[in-house]
Amino acid sequence: MIFVTVGSRSFQFDRLIKALDEQVGNGKITMEIFAQIGATNYKPKNFKYKDFLNRDEFKQMQADSDIIITHGGTGVIVNASKMNKKIIGVPRLKKYNEHVDDHQIELLKEFEKAKMILVCENVDELYKVIEKVTQTEFIQYKSNTNNILNSIEEFIENI
Repeated sequence: MIFVTVGSRSFQFDRLIKALDEQVGNGKITMEIFAQIGATNYKPKNFKYKDFLNRDEFKQMQADSDIIITHGGTGVIVNASKMNKKIIGVPRLKKYNEHVDDHQIELLKEFEKAKMILVCENVDELYKVIEKVTQTEFIQYKSNTNNILNSIEEFIENI
């Protein structure tokens, strides 16, 4: 299953949801899809969706999915990576009124360079990226929190 999440901010992401709906409708995407569409105005006809999920529903959808398609939300990407999910990042773009700037392009490219996700900038080719992501090996996110805490603790002990 593919879980699509566009975040919980007040920005629409019609471009992504409409492209997915069309590609499911014309048979280019055959996997089951469930989407959390947030403030998106476009309502899909060819897959199940809900505007917003509560925390438990969201966690369950992540756990049940094979592939996660997300906007440039760091939290979603990191959590999905920790769960060894296949991740496709689609940046929200200012020119479509999806965000206030284009910072998500840079963010997603960094995650892609780290071999944690694939980026899809052209939503008309999502079906191709979905095919590619199933064949791609990713590096799982590793938290550096313990190293940081150990460094702080060592510093304090040596004062």
